[in-house]
Amino acid sequence: MPSVIHNTRDSRFELETSAGLAVADYRMSGNTMTIFHTEVPAQLRGRGIGERLVRGALEKAKQLGVKIVPRCWFVREFIERNREFGDLIR
Repeated sequence: MPSVIHNTRDSRFELETSAGLAVADYRMSGNTMTIFHTEVPAQLRGRGIGERLVRGALEKAKQLGVKIVPRCWFVREFIERNREFGDLIR
């Protein structure tokens, strides 16, 4: 099972799938990461790919010691359902 890759050059997290890349795009400002868009290939939506992607992104944010501004609705809802990431919210 592929793991989430932090592509710092393109400011996004990536997860390789059988249908192409799932991505979570972000912008950094100081010690704050604003995740503003996530996308999973259409034919794979509803299969947990987005959750794996966002979990990996948030775990990396914890490792980096940054705070998150969840501008993407999917990221906001994920954090609401997974309170262990609540401390990341700015």
